[in-house]
Amino acid sequence: MTQPPPPIQQGPVQHGRTPLPSAESWLEGVPTPAQRRLDRYAVAAFATSLPGLVPLAAVLGLVGIRRIRKSGARGRGLAIGALVICGCWLIALGVAAALNLYGERRAGIGRTTGISQVEVGQCFDADLEVATLRQVKIADCAVPHTGEGYAKVRATLTGLAADQRTAAATQQCATAFQSFVGKAYEQSELDIYYVVLEDRAVADGNVLCMVGKPGEQLTGSMRNSQR
Repeated sequence: MTQPPPPIQQGPVQHGRTPLPSAESWLEGVPTPAQRRLDRYAVAAFATSLPGLVPLAAVLGLVGIRRIRKSGARGRGLAIGALVICGCWLIALGVAAALNLYGERRAGIGRTTGISQVEVGQCFDADLEVATLRQVKIADCAVPHTGEGYAKVRATLTGLAADQRTAAATQQCATAFQSFVGKAYEQSELDIYYVVLEDRAVADGNVLCMVGKPGEQLTGSMRNSQR
């Protein structure tokens, strides 16, 4: 009588091999994107780039990128963003410097000119104690300087003697002085200087009035200074 075939075994067949571990165990010890830490240099680079600390931010950003390449940490975008912001700061500073230089050139700052060529609103450097002042150097009113042109006034000087010319020019400049400085010339610590551009009175003024104080430098315009 024929014997029936042996029953089929259920379950994995063991051939002397250790069963494979579950798939989940293969991930043990391997950091996932969510588990990777932010690189502190990248974070610091981005934080310092915002207020414009360009040298520090650039160094931190470059170090952060190198560290991230080796460690695989997160933050590459922050480091690159910091470098981009640093570039924007440099561009902005360059544009500001160029505009400032252009403005200074237009204002004539640093240019030596004749005293009679000083314009109202221009500040200048010169020795106010010399007997005859012929040339001055145009200066930025925001930095220390020796004098400022504040008005052109009209005074009829034709045919007057020297002392009469002085009195007439001084009187007109003193009137403009009070309107400009905000204090009467007689009560002010500042001095008046003037240049006669021509003897006859003309519509736009024939006497250039300037303010200064010998032995002392002024800072800022004297307009409404109450000095």
